[in-house]
Amino acid sequence: MRRMLLALAFTLSSASMAQAQGVPAVKEILMRSVAVPTVEGRGKVPELAEYYAGVLRSAGFAAGDLAFVPMGETGYFTATLRGKRSDKPTILLGHMDVVEAKAADWERDPFVPVEENGYIFGRGAEDNKYDVAMMVATMARLKQEKFRPAQDIVLVLTGDEETQMATTRAAAQAYRHAGLVLNGDAGGTLIEEDRRPGMVFLQAGEKSYVDFSVTMTDPGGHSSAPTATNPIYRMARALARLDAFRFPAMQNELTRAVLAARVPVEAPETRAAIEAFLADPSDTAAADLLSARPELIGQIRTTCIATMIEGGHAPNALPQTARANVNCRVFPGVAIETVHKTLVDVLAEPAMEVTVSDDATASDASPLRPDVMKALTAAAGRRFPGVPVVPVMSAGATDSLHFRALGIPSYGVGSLAMRTSDSFAHGLNERVPVDGMESALVYWHDLLTALTK
Repeated sequence: MRRMLLALAFTLSSASMAQAQGVPAVKEILMRSVAVPTVEGRGKVPELAEYYAGVLRSAGFAAGDLAFVPMGETGYFTATLRGKRSDKPTILLGHMDVVEAKAADWERDPFVPVEENGYIFGRGAEDNKYDVAMMVATMARLKQEKFRPAQDIVLVLTGDEETQMATTRAAAQAYRHAGLVLNGDAGGTLIEEDRRPGMVFLQAGEKSYVDFSVTMTDPGGHSSAPTATNPIYRMARALARLDAFRFPAMQNELTRAVLAARVPVEAPETRAAIEAFLADPSDTAAADLLSARPELIGQIRTTCIATMIEGGHAPNALPQTARANVNCRVFPGVAIETVHKTLVDVLAEPAMEVTVSDDATASDASPLRPDVMKALTAAAGRRFPGVPVVPVMSAGATDSLHFRALGIPSYGVGSLAMRTSDSFAHGLNERVPVDGMESALVYWHDLLTALTK
């Protein structure tokens, strides 16, 4: 893999970078980031990486500490703040790419950032360019302050988190010696609808994403002569068995912390079920009650559901093929092979072919390290006094997955603080509030200096 130093275009003036720790500069970084349409297929990720390199070069980073690793139309960007040692660097992780957005469906052009009514609108504003801008600005500030960490701090921005994660896997391998990963694409602070801060989230685990392709074939024939081996009917019966199946309920340190944090705010029936399940993981009645809650099922067990189906080739012919996609979100620590075997057993069709249809990676949850919990609690407490820090496990996947798979402790510690009703990541009219930017910058500086000094 060729390593290429960036042409340092798109530089900001020294005067503007003197304010890199302030809201005007980070707002400029965010809005210019949104203006670059880093969607798969457009080849714009290198352009955005060049812009970030220019920002950091203006803050004093040497050319040798800024690099872009190209991978096809995309790649990943790194910026290294040199420390006293470099054997176990701290990684600041985020991604530059965004999901597609159709301008005709939006109220505003998704790639023309607009500040309006206290929000910045644009595709990627929330996912993940807000915290990328914060991390770039924080790296610039630390460089200007001549901060020297105990270990190198390396900003790693990937280029295809929303699609193949090939850049993520490559970056994880390149920094497999890292001691800690702080990911800006997870965590964050929930602001209640009445605008009071509710809780600060620490993402310390995520379920593995894997798609299985399920295929049934048959010689087929004329539709006037039905057979007993019609693959569409056999597929339907097999998927019905999957629908009725429940993977075993599970717990780990992280999910126990997640559930325990919910006890004070839940209704009596749910509170009792949580307490029963925490006391006895084999309590299937409690686990099933919790699994009936969409926001909790992902915390209880592995899930596999049919998401796509196709079959047949003509309206007057017996089908020769039926295919289904089964999407699984695998509980941390469970091997993909174990889920594969379970699917084969549950679908119970000897002639059925079940294959992994993507490059699946499984990972365990990261331990709730005391130093991370202490630093996050202090940084979040300065920003939102008295607000609890709650560990969480994501039902989806972020770049942290590939670092955790290599045994590197990884934590989602994003600074974005917003109401659920304001969240439109991957949706129409994506936006982020402006009023939390100043405290977000302080938060990132506090957290990073506490963990790396």
